[in-house]
Amino acid sequence: MIDTDASTRSALVTGASSGIGAATAHRLTTEGWRVFAVARRAEKLESLAEQEGIIPIICDVTDPEQVAAALEEVTAAGGIDTLINNAGGALGMDTVAEGRPEDWLWMYEVNVLGALNMIKAFVPMLRAHGEGTILTVTSTAALAPYEGGAGYNAAKFGEHALTGALRLEEAEHNIRVIEVLPGMVATEEFTAKRLRGDVAAAEAVYRGVKHPLVAEDIAEVIAAAVTLPHHVNLDQVVVRPVAQAAQHKVIREE
Repeated sequence: MIDTDASTRSALVTGASSGIGAATAHRLTTEGWRVFAVARRAEKLESLAEQEGIIPIICDVTDPEQVAAALEEVTAAGGIDTLINNAGGALGMDTVAEGRPEDWLWMYEVNVLGALNMIKAFVPMLRAHGEGTILTVTSTAALAPYEGGAGYNAAKFGEHALTGALRLEEAEHNIRVIEVLPGMVATEEFTAKRLRGDVAAAEAVYRGVKHPLVAEDIAEVIAAAVTLPHHVNLDQVVVRPVAQAAQHKVIREE
């Protein structure tokens, strides 16, 4: 019988250097999990490395060779039972008519191909475990297109489709496949990066929203989903602040 006690659980979290990824790594370790924190930026991983239970791995998920090296490192350290695909991002708010192919390509590579690379590398390990879990963080942008969001919509729709197909394909291997779809989440980097460093424009996105979600809120949902008994699968979890009733309706106070 497989031991599912939290103190024996191991997860790999991508995009772990900041935001939702860092919050998730921290949240899981507070429950006794061992966490491999994967990110491109070594300097951002340093502070996480100081936390007990976290093993930092420098890896660009869009590079298959780096992913293969990460797999070797995780295997040598005893493996994982849970893969959390969180790495991703948005770039630009251009209309379709003014879309920049280089931005669209970057979003597809980091959101879709990054998830694909990690899944391909770690699926054999998760199958062998017998009760593996793959959780992918997509976005409500995967559910409804919006003006200025087509590139990100396309990437997240793609990641959403990948996750749905994976659930069908891996059920026979007893791999639980979960999708968490956050709405409006105020993190320190996501929107600023999307708006090419325009901090004032990034702050305006959340202006007047009484309680936007924060990274720790999504980490709480992720932790809850992966610590449920293995036979319980939260196929899709849409998480929005109350003020965001839908993608197109946000309550703002003056």
